[in-house]
Amino acid sequence: MSTRREPHILVVDDDQEIQKLLKKFLLQHGFRITTVSDGAEMHRALRDWNIDLVILDIMLPGEDGFALCRDVRRNSKVPIVMLTAVGEDTDRILGLELGADDYLTKPFNPRELLARIRAVFRRFETGTVTQVHHEETKTQKILFADWTLDIGSRELRDLDDVAVHLSTGEFSLLLALVKHNKRALSREQLVDIVRGQSSIPFDRSIDIQISRLRRKIEKDAKNPKLIKTVRGIGYQFCADTRTV
Repeated sequence: MSTRREPHILVVDDDQEIQKLLKKFLLQHGFRITTVSDGAEMHRALRDWNIDLVILDIMLPGEDGFALCRDVRRNSKVPIVMLTAVGEDTDRILGLELGADDYLTKPFNPRELLARIRAVFRRFETGTVTQVHHEETKTQKILFADWTLDIGSRELRDLDDVAVHLSTGEFSLLLALVKHNKRALSREQLVDIVRGQSSIPFDRSIDIQISRLRRKIEKDAKNPKLIKTVRGIGYQFCADTRTV
């Protein structure tokens, strides 16, 4: 049975009708959809979820789509399709120069947008982005408390440089927590993040994996200091981290 997750698309548009239209249409075609109305909500969603593609309107309250596209491109290669009510070539060229992967003018046919989304995903399926990401993380290590998490070798080592065995699921979950340290994450968010790193199903096993991780990295698993439970939300990694 396949465990491949549905691609998660973030729609950034302050027009509520556009949000409803795109959410209904894209859900019918096998995508998972999150909708937001401005740049602050966009940044929060990108931080909290494992987003596969952004549909970004240019005319937004506060920062416009051009500024937001530039912000995203500073530290992310997530595909971006820009939307605008303006049909000027200069806007289209500027959007592409800032790092957008495609551009569509309002009003648009949802089927054309769907075709463009699929075309962007096909380009990204060449493996280029994955290879670049692998090169960036191949030698990266994250230090916390008395531990070193080696992303390249997918190993956890103690102060004596002794490796502690982690299953694929445990490693992926710990990496997700460490990368979002000091942030409370729901079980659903952890599932979404982890599925971007691992093909194994996590829906019903987050709590079990957390318990196993605590037994391996906490000095007292019954009184955890590194991975704390946040009542009503989920879990939070509380240690300071440092990347080397």
